[in-house]
Amino acid sequence: MRLTQLRSFHAVALTGSFTRAAEYLHLSQPTITTQVGLLEDLYNVELFHRHGRKVQPTVLGEQLMQLAQQMFSLEADAIQLLGDAGQLRSGHLRVAAVGPFHVTKMLVEFNRYYPGVKVSVSTGNSQDVLDRLLDYRADVGVIAQLVSDARFLSVPFSMHPIVIFTSANHRFAKRRSIRIADLQGERLILREHGSTTRKALELALAQAGVQPDVVMEISSREIIRETVSKDIGIGAVSEVEYVPGPGMHMVRISDADINTHAHVLCLAQRREMRMVREFFDTIVPLAK
Repeated sequence: MRLTQLRSFHAVALTGSFTRAAEYLHLSQPTITTQVGLLEDLYNVELFHRHGRKVQPTVLGEQLMQLAQQMFSLEADAIQLLGDAGQLRSGHLRVAAVGPFHVTKMLVEFNRYYPGVKVSVSTGNSQDVLDRLLDYRADVGVIAQLVSDARFLSVPFSMHPIVIFTSANHRFAKRRSIRIADLQGERLILREHGSTTRKALELALAQAGVQPDVVMEISSREIIRETVSKDIGIGAVSEVEYVPGPGMHMVRISDADINTHAHVLCLAQRREMRMVREFFDTIVPLAK
């Protein structure tokens, strides 16, 4: 197998078209078609389902795409490592985060030092972030939990208290704080299982022997907010993620230490890659 064949395959899988792959690699379409055909013939396999001008990777093609993605990501790392040792005037940093609130401060600081570096951010749950790091679709990740996995290097960044938010009509709306016992029997709207906010709150409630009435489980912060505004129940959120607005009220829990934490992480084997190293060095002074 030649690297040019794998590169042509990767471009077709990435763009979904032989024509667009040719444009992407600045080659002719017949060249791309020939390279992919040689690769399929060499191993007597089918890498794409062809539907006219459209192509779709087969199961084997999808598996090969994942390996190719890793290879060309490592190739980009090698080029960056062997390139100019001067300041980062260009490049692309890919960040995966559980939410925009945890990562914004970091990106502002990184951009202040390296305005020429393009930054792209993808969001998802914690497992999405870890998956993106593992298959090289992200360079650094930001999640709200500690990961005990030797494949990752993790640095604590910040801690945020969990607060309760209600509609303006709720009895808590006239208060600045409540005690955890005040949540006994309250109609509570929670995030999905696996949410770090939910885990921290449920642990504190169990330790205090408090049992709220969980009326809904919703994975979207925005939908929870809308549901709370309709006075269906109350919600819980990390204070950094709370967005004030008309008809909404935030109240703190005065007698329980309930927090979420932001951790910045990367693949341990990529910690010394220059772009990753500079990001960590930039955000460490901000950590609190």
